[in-house]
Amino acid sequence: MNLEIANRLLALRREHGYSQEELAYKLGVSRQAVSKWENGTSEPNTSNLMALARLYGIPAEDLLKGVESALEAQEK
Repeated sequence: MNLEIANRLLALRREHGYSQEELAYKLGVSRQAVSKWENGTSEPNTSNLMALARLYGIPAEDLLKGVESALEAQEK
């Protein structure tokens, strides 16, 4: 997983004052899943990305900006 996204997920969770356990409960996933997303060993599926975007009140694309930037750089 892209570490920029992992760091963005961690920052957003902290900005909104959620613990990993609270976020996991709101999304219906395990705390371990949230931890793996934030340390870059796993990535949220599309459903979870959409749920995160809704929860944080941001467009889903904002969660993926690091991926898009990396792809654009590779194409050049």
